Amino acid sequence: MIFQFKYDINLACKVILQEHLDNLGIPYKIIGMVEVQFNGAVPPEQFQELQSALKRYGIEIIDDQKSAIVQKIKEVIKDIVYQEEKLPNSKISAYIADRINLSYGHLSKIFSEVTYTSIENFMVLQKVERAKQLIVEENLTCTEVAWKMNYSSVAHLSNQFKKTTGLTPKAFQKIIEKRNSLDFASSRARKK
Repeated sequence: MIFQFKYDINLACKVILQEHLDNLGIPYKIIGMVEVQFNGAVPPEQFQELQSALKRYGIEIIDDQKSAIVQKIKEVIKDIVYQEEKLPNSKISAYIADRINLSYGHLSKIFSEVTYTSIENFMVLQKVERAKQLIVEENLTCTEVAWKMNYSSVAHLSNQFKKTTGLTPKAFQKIIEKRNSLDFASSRARKK
């Protein structure tokens, strides 16, 4: 039998982080999605143990300023894309700059320097991933996805989707429907 899971990756990471910090007895305060303030000095061996434990889950402690800024940009973009309501109509560049409190030009330069891609490209990738999630998990139509994700048209969504995945949203939906019907048929066959 095949099960599909829905999960909140941010909550999962936060719980993992809290558990390891508590187990090591490190006093801390979680400030945001990606920031933890240690209340006092952490001995190097304890810090190393924390790094090793978190690495197992794909969680890294970022220790340079540029990478930290890039991570904040990514988190702001994910917050925008994965919010439950319709995406905002405001200019995303201004929103990101306001949230991080640095000029967009500066943020864009650092992001490109560290990731070798643009903020805009990362935003498109995240929007396409979110569109896929809405199609799979919520069975939304392309029109509903385009509206919820604030695309100017279904054609705009389709173009970005195809450019990123090689498939149109409709073709992606058909593949998912076919896979689900095959999964259902094979689970019924196994029960007999």
